[in-house]
Amino acid sequence: MIILMGGAPGMVIKIEPIDNCIEFLKKKNNYDEIIYLTPDGDLLNQKTSNYLSTLKNIIIICGHYKGIDHRVREYLVTKEISIGDFVVSGGELPAAVLCDSIVRLLPGIIGDESSALSDTFQDNVLSPPIYTRPDVYKGMQVPKVLLSGNEKEIQKWNDEKSIERTKLLRPNLFDND
Repeated sequence: MIILMGGAPGMVIKIEPIDNCIEFLKKKNNYDEIIYLTPDGDLLNQKTSNYLSTLKNIIIICGHYKGIDHRVREYLVTKEISIGDFVVSGGELPAAVLCDSIVRLLPGIIGDESSALSDTFQDNVLSPPIYTRPDVYKGMQVPKVLLSGNEKEIQKWNDEKSIERTKLLRPNLFDND
């Protein structure tokens, strides 16, 4: 890391080690995306995770403190991703979040692969409420429809509740259509 050009405070990772690393890696593999995690990148969402899970090889670059030399972003990076409107000290935690959101979609990772298809955000809505046994706990009852065994009615209830919860908690998700 070096002091910023122009005398501004902060430390930045130099271009040379990043470029050398990417050149070395590219000699061994082809990469579909070179991703830099940055607060000013595109906000990570399920659609992006779905896309990235279909790729064979990616490189993830984690900055630290003020980040990386901007030339890396201009000439080497193919996609910039943010995990939210906040700043952390380094890109390691955002990289872990990104990796987990991708890896869980790969075949064989989740025991029942269809489970990921019904996750929140998969269809741009929140998941419906979920319950466990017992049917009644301290007077709190699981909705009767979920105990009915009627798969068509259960699916209808789940769809309705997903839309209700999304309208109530995250109406902005409907703006993304």
